[in-house]
Amino acid sequence: MPTLLLGVFVYGSILWNVVLSLTDFRGFGNPDYSSLDVELYQQMLNDPTFITAAKNTVLLMGGFTAVCLIVGLGLAILIDREIRFEGSLRTVYLLPMSLSFVVTSIFWAWMFNPSNGVVNYLLRTAGLDFLANDWFGDPATQLWAIMIALVWQFSGLAMIIYLAGLRKIPTEQYEAAQLDGAPVWIRYLKVIVPQLKTSTFSAIVILLLFSLKAFDFIYVLYGVNPGPGADILPVMMYREAFDANNWAYGSSIAVVLLLATFAAIVPYLYYQHKKDLL
Repeated sequence: MPTLLLGVFVYGSILWNVVLSLTDFRGFGNPDYSSLDVELYQQMLNDPTFITAAKNTVLLMGGFTAVCLIVGLGLAILIDREIRFEGSLRTVYLLPMSLSFVVTSIFWAWMFNPSNGVVNYLLRTAGLDFLANDWFGDPATQLWAIMIALVWQFSGLAMIIYLAGLRKIPTEQYEAAQLDGAPVWIRYLKVIVPQLKTSTFSAIVILLLFSLKAFDFIYVLYGVNPGPGADILPVMMYREAFDANNWAYGSSIAVVLLLATFAAIVPYLYYQHKKDLL
């Protein structure tokens, strides 16, 4: 029974969405399945809004994931050095991850407030008034401000994944490099980090999926029309389907997002499959 329900309500819904994207359904009446075509996908390629949203989505996925990996690895190495209050620091770094996107967006809207936000206050106090900006209001900085907020929230997740990987590495390898007189950064760069491939793949997949789920964060800040500086495909999909009643076009964008999800997951599954065969 669970398999049947999964097949009907999950995979059946996905299949129906793909078919719906081949129609011209507008949300009223019944879809016309008699003439299926890829016209909407061709329309996408000539839609400036879609192209902008796709670029923003790729930039958000790539930038957010890369920075989270770097910050998370740095925090994991710091904690792995057996510093004092390790448990407390681990909790502090993980705390933002327990917050919802809604809470995070409200918190960072206050942090980036152009008149009395903490970020601009610190910049002005440091004599860097020229850097103070309306971070969430300026199209040139909107996406970067969103990226900073999401990195703050999820770098702790990358830290935990890397920390688990670090704790699995035999200490003998690190000690051997230490006896050879290698500096600390060389020990990690040449001995430890290369053995964290599995942790890196796992973190990349999870972070990429979280970046695709940034809809809540952006919706709370801007609604369905964030503008070209912050528009991403999940927001555009919602806008087309539920705000413009263009259900078929929204479904086609959903298909693109599904393919993007597959692109994030399949390399990891292939890597795990090859690893199991060895």
